[in-house]
Amino acid sequence: MSTRAERIHALLLSAFTAAELRLQDDSHQHAGHAGARPGGETHYSLRLTTPDFRGMSRVARSRAVHAALAPEFTGGLHALSLQLLTPEEAADGR
Repeated sequence: MSTRAERIHALLLSAFTAAELRLQDDSHQHAGHAGARPGGETHYSLRLTTPDFRGMSRVARSRAVHAALAPEFTGGLHALSLQLLTPEEAADGR
């Protein structure tokens, strides 16, 4: 059985041409909060840099990532903090 982080990586890499993909499990910071589970794997931070985001608004980028991760949200992923950039934006230090 794979971890949620491994599944998230696989889903994102199948949906986007990633120049950078950093995923961090922040579940330990949300113990006792809504959606938190004893085993963790519920709250993540994601930094995804891809040329696929060129010409997309921030809302469109977020919707695209949420659509790619729909199976994980229905399976217990509760929260995802997003930093979604084009390579140009990442190079500018964002």
